[in-house]
Amino acid sequence: MTDFQKYIQRYLDQIPSGNWLNELQISADKTIGIYSNLTEEQSTFAYAEGKWTLKGLLLHLSDTERVFQYRILAFARGEKNNLPGFDENEYADQSFANERTLESLLEEYKLVRKSSQILLETLTPSVLHNTGIANGHEITVETIGKLVVGHNYHHLNIIEERYLSKLGWM
Repeated sequence: MTDFQKYIQRYLDQIPSGNWLNELQISADKTIGIYSNLTEEQSTFAYAEGKWTLKGLLLHLSDTERVFQYRILAFARGEKNNLPGFDENEYADQSFANERTLESLLEEYKLVRKSSQILLETLTPSVLHNTGIANGHEITVETIGKLVVGHNYHHLNIIEERYLSKLGWM
């Protein structure tokens, strides 16, 4: 197993059931549930110096999902060019998430997820096996779809373990 395969496997292992398309909605519902119960003040909490706030983490989920959506679309449509990677920390630094309202960030997350659901649910099963190169690594459309879910669950676990539990919100 390559380092890249090990890296993505940690996200794929987060998916609690074999029905990853169903988990797309379940992970969204859990994320929305958590963020809907936060106050504006709570959403600016970071569990340690230099870590993202809850607002920043929510925008990170939306940004990453958009990158994954583009890769899904490109490879489903037969793109042969190597798609670039992205630096999640650079994106976060340039996002100005903490200057936005929690409500606006949550609305954006909901819309991005709805867009992912429509994209993934309307692909024909055969294109799920299409492959492309992203950040120098070959990957299938289906694996990227699963990464949307696993990445979300990964961060839900971090939110529960490092944010909510520290503040007694769980």
